[in-house]
Amino acid sequence: MPNIIPDKLYFKIGEVAKFANVPTHVLRYWESEFPAIRPKRANSKQRLYCKKDVELILQVKLLLHDRGYTIAGARKFLESGGKIKSPALQNHHQNSHFSEKLFIIKKELKIVQGLLAKKNL
Repeated sequence: MPNIIPDKLYFKIGEVAKFANVPTHVLRYWESEFPAIRPKRANSKQRLYCKKDVELILQVKLLLHDRGYTIAGARKFLESGGKIKSPALQNHHQNSHFSEKLFIIKKELKIVQGLLAKKNL
């Protein structure tokens, strides 16, 4: 699977929801349906997902939303050791990389804009 997930130890549920582009209540439901998704809990009872959990969630989303699997079918596919190498995940990686580059360009343009504004004063 391409590395679309930042290099962090743990992710909060809101971050994972953004990666997967699903609401947080869907993630909580998937936890009850897929035994492999087991986030740790902080002392504050907040869910903390590791990178492996996030990768699995992205696979579940692909199976359910893009490939049309049922919950039971997706669970069976994953339990049998099925791995997905999908163009959708590759596109997600490319879009993420593209967004990061756009953010950097925007930041640099704002710096140039500020320099030009100072020069015109």
